[in-house]
Amino acid sequence: MSQTVQVHERKHNTKKASLIDKVSSLAQQYPVLAVTSLSKVRATQLMAVRKALRGNAEVLVVKNKLAILGLKKAGIKNADQLLSKLTGQNALIFSTYDPFKLFLTLDKNKVYLPARAGDRPPDDIVVPAGNTSLPAGPVLSEFREAGIATKIESGSIWVNKDSVAVKKGDLISPKLASLLSKLNIKPIRAGLTISLAYEEGLVYSGDLVAIDLEQYRKSLIDAYRSSRGLAIEVGYFTKDTSGEIIAKAYREAMALAIDAGIVTKETASAILGRAEAEAAALTAKAAEKGMQ
Repeated sequence: MSQTVQVHERKHNTKKASLIDKVSSLAQQYPVLAVTSLSKVRATQLMAVRKALRGNAEVLVVKNKLAILGLKKAGIKNADQLLSKLTGQNALIFSTYDPFKLFLTLDKNKVYLPARAGDRPPDDIVVPAGNTSLPAGPVLSEFREAGIATKIESGSIWVNKDSVAVKKGDLISPKLASLLSKLNIKPIRAGLTISLAYEEGLVYSGDLVAIDLEQYRKSLIDAYRSSRGLAIEVGYFTKDTSGEIIAKAYREAMALAIDAGIVTKETASAILGRAEAEAAALTAKAAEKGMQ
């Protein structure tokens, strides 16, 4: 073996060893590790994520084999569960954020990109009704192939109604990708996505850390309303329920007093009004029987 090859191999092995040591060091330094897929992720997006996480996380792109060696060297608890699922091209994120906050941070930094041939959209792609500003011409055939009804007005192509160009999960063809690009529709939301997260020996799949904030907020509001209603019903006093409980007790006491004919300043008008109505009804009944 030539001296040049030996020097090259030594440098290569030194670089590998350095990466393994770095993975091991970061795994011991940070409480949370997330494995994120690099599928459809561009360099600019990776830079944006690094900037967003600065001071709270480190992002490391490393081959799975080296990552596995580094994590084994770190000796983290239950590492085998994590290592067995390291597949594809990934970036490792070592963070002080818990997996859920990390997910929200990554989700916030995702961007919408133009569709490419072979993509599968996460949702239905809808072409909205209205003026596309595209001139009439060969592009009309692309609209027809996509099943989108159009008309020509003032030389421009108009879409007759909101139309689904491709359904969620269906394959986007080259022609459809071209048409969507011409319409400036960017349906592919891309960025780092957590496929696995690790914290204190627990391994979470990506779907477990994916929080829908709107749904979570709605669930909290519903839970608050339900628990508050129950607390009022059983008479459980808190700062939030005391006003309603007192008002409810007042209404029930008033109804009971009026029904029992207990005259007070608060009940007098209702009791007298009820007595007057009963007297009027009795008078009317007597008149019907010719007793007047």
